[in-house]
Amino acid sequence: MNDPKKIRLALTTLGVVFAALVISFSLDLWGRVEPVRQLPLVDEEFLQPQTWRRSYADLVKKEDEDELLAFSCYECHEEGKKLELTYDKDNHVVVPDEHENIVMGHGSHGRNNDCFNCHNSENLLVLQTRDGHSLKFEESTQLCGSCHGPTHRDWEHGSHGRTSGYWDRSKGEYHKQDCVNCHNPHSPKFPQRAPAPRPNHLRVNPVATAHFGESNTH
Repeated sequence: MNDPKKIRLALTTLGVVFAALVISFSLDLWGRVEPVRQLPLVDEEFLQPQTWRRSYADLVKKEDEDELLAFSCYECHEEGKKLELTYDKDNHVVVPDEHENIVMGHGSHGRNNDCFNCHNSENLLVLQTRDGHSLKFEESTQLCGSCHGPTHRDWEHGSHGRTSGYWDRSKGEYHKQDCVNCHNPHSPKFPQRAPAPRPNHLRVNPVATAHFGESNTH
């Protein structure tokens, strides 16, 4: 154990090992940490809880006088006088310049693009079902349901539309959005939106990168 040659050999061996470790660590030959991918932030649009439209009932609750002014029909129209519509050669309603923001597109067949299918021609402050029943603007969902029965049934049961609050009624209140919170009544087709980004791995995955590419969405 006290042989100087063996001691020198052991020390030399340890020195070579430590030197090799220093070189390997400095060159990062192994133990390299996989780089962390810099993920872009999710578009805040996907985090918004509110719908893209507000119903008349919402405006009344918020007492939004500027928006409610758009429903003050008799600010321009003469009260008590039946409103007459103008049609083009193809029997389509000609939307007046004052309502140029309205795009008529209720149904692909075009048979429902008539103002008085939903509005009362003699009282512009109420809506009207096909059987002549009058409804307030805040009751517009009932108007939709008078034609779209199965969809209205699904809405009542909570499988169509957005329901917030508690499914378990014993724990608290719940709230169902009106049809017009998601559908423009004049052009009800739901607007397209970009899909949410796919799930991302925090660290670079060569297989996933080769398959999906470097972009965050696909």
